[in-house]
This record gives sequence, structure tokens and C-alpha cells, in this order.
Amino acid sequence: MRIALAAAQDAAARGETPVGAVVVDAASGEVIAVAGNSPISLSDPTAHAEVLALRAAAARLGNYRLTDLTLVVTLEPCAMCAGAISHARIGRVVFGADDPKGGGVFHGARVFDQPTCHWRPSVTGGVLADESSAMLKSFFRARRGKEKTA
Repeated sequence: MRIALAAAQDAAARGETPVGAVVVDAASGEVIAVAGNSPISLSDPTAHAEVLALRAAAARLGNYRLTDLTLVVTLEPCAMCAGAISHARIGRVVFGADDPKGGGVFHGARVFDQPTCHWRPSVTGGVLADESSAMLKSFFRARRGKEKTA
């Protein structure tokens, strides 16, 4: 999660929402891919940290199936990312902060709970949640402050 937090900090430094994701081979501990949110810089609404990390991991491994790998992300994945996680067949998802407004795992769409979901990873939430949440709150507090003065 520390690597994901660093990727989130990098995203924030680029003006992106501070969310970071890491794909890890849980058996060996090898980091396969790291990404931070990039929808603004890439002009791509799908460029969430999770999707970018999944894409990089699939490219590196030469396989779109990422079974037995773990995705670590600083914020509860949204419905889009949860769908991508399911399609990639990620074995486990570990996330930091809950996302009551936009989450798609424990909140909102609850993608993995849907009967039409064809692959359900194990999910652990709340890992370093306070740090993840503080980073997001600080980012948006600063952003709101800039908007008020503009």
C-alpha cells in the first residue's frame, strides 16, 4: 500500500485526483505494475489508476488474465474499475479508503455482489485507510480553496 500511496502522491503532484494502484504477485511479492490516476493528463475518462495498472500488468505479462495477482489501490474501486478487475480475473483486491459516493465494491453498484458478475476476487478494505483518506481530503480542500479565489 505504501507504493500505491506514493503513486497517488505523484498523481496529486500532476493535478490528478490522488489515487494510486499497484499489481503485485502475492506469491513472490514482485511488483508487476504501478500507476496513478491520469484521466486529465491523458484526456481519457477511463485512465483511473486501477485500469492503468491492469493494462500495464497485462502488457508486461503478455496476458489479459491476471489470475492469482493482487491489486492494491488507495481508494475503493468505482464500478468501472470493479468491472475491469472482474474481467482481468484479479485474485485479490486490497484498498485503503472507502468511497461512499463513487465506490463500486462495498458501496454503490457493489459490482462483485451482482449475479451477473462472472469473477469475484477476494476483497480487503481499510488498509492504511486514514492515510489514503487524508491525502484525498487534503487534495480536494486545496482545490476548493483555489476555486474560491479564482
